[in-house]
Amino acid sequence: MNRIFTLKLDTPLGKIQASACDDKLCGLWFIGQKYFPENTAGWQEEPSYPVFSALKSWLEDYFAGKQPKVKIPLCLCGTDFQQAVWKLISEIPYGETSSYGAMTSKLISSGKKASAQAVGGAVGHNPISLIIPCHRVLGSDGSLTGYAGGIEKKRALLELEKVI
Repeated sequence: MNRIFTLKLDTPLGKIQASACDDKLCGLWFIGQKYFPENTAGWQEEPSYPVFSALKSWLEDYFAGKQPKVKIPLCLCGTDFQQAVWKLISEIPYGETSSYGAMTSKLISSGKKASAQAVGGAVGHNPISLIIPCHRVLGSDGSLTGYAGGIEKKRALLELEKVI
């Protein structure tokens, strides 16, 4: 198995932890959030790992209220269904939102079996929060539901993007 490098950073919404390997970002979580990885003991702290430089720049822009322009290479590990959901999430523009129902409809129209609950599960297990902006997925009535980092963080991120 490839060595996994990690970095912890402070953000205005709390500490986050990133993981990377093969010069790609593999994970980004608020520390202590739901679905935070359990086996991080073998990860090597390496703040100067190349992809972390791009991540720091991205986060600086994002938390300054700007749409980040920096492209970060990603390595996503998940089922085909999860990958399809994460791709749809990635297509939600900065400052806009979608719903679990709308995403379910897109998946069904592309020939995949899907339910709003299954989409919700995939959204919740998104391993690269912020960059794959799962905070932009709302309930069908526009409600702030289901964010692994907590509803308060979801609200703050949407306020930062001037959605609410």
